[in-house]
Amino acid sequence: MYATEQFAELNKVGVANATRFAALSIENAEKLFRLNVTAAKAAFAHGVENAQAVAGVRDVQELFALRAKVAEENVQAAVGYGRTLYALASEAQGEYTAIAEDAWNTYSKGVSAIVDKAAKSAPAGSDAAVNAFRSTFAASTAAFDQFQRATKQVVSLADASVRAAAASTAKPAKGRK
Repeated sequence: MYATEQFAELNKVGVANATRFAALSIENAEKLFRLNVTAAKAAFAHGVENAQAVAGVRDVQELFALRAKVAEENVQAAVGYGRTLYALASEAQGEYTAIAEDAWNTYSKGVSAIVDKAAKSAPAGSDAAVNAFRSTFAASTAAFDQFQRATKQVVSLADASVRAAAASTAKPAKGRK
């Protein structure tokens, strides 16, 4: 009976985590939508401004200077958009990771408690089966922890690479004026 209650509690926690995950997904979709609407408005305003500037060009040199200025502004806008998009994605990834870690910790504790309870009420001679299950569960927990550490390292390396690439992209554009 106790194990049934524990399973029910684990299910409730699972539903709560799924709800958190869904709410977070909607929140992040809204952030992305706002970013894209803002970027679209800025691109439209920039396009109108550039069209007006082109309409006022008097000679070829002025046209080439305007072209260089517009290209510079477009590179800066694209780099800025990319940085903001990356920041949103990094933030979301961190939040999803926190939910997954919390869910795994809750699940691990719940299963461990169920196994402990089952072991206490298990019939004589079932020690080998209980120990085998505990060993398997401990191995899966260790594997998850190792995977989690490796994932964090990969994310950290990718983050450093993206930041370095963004920094190097912005520098040459500034130097061309």
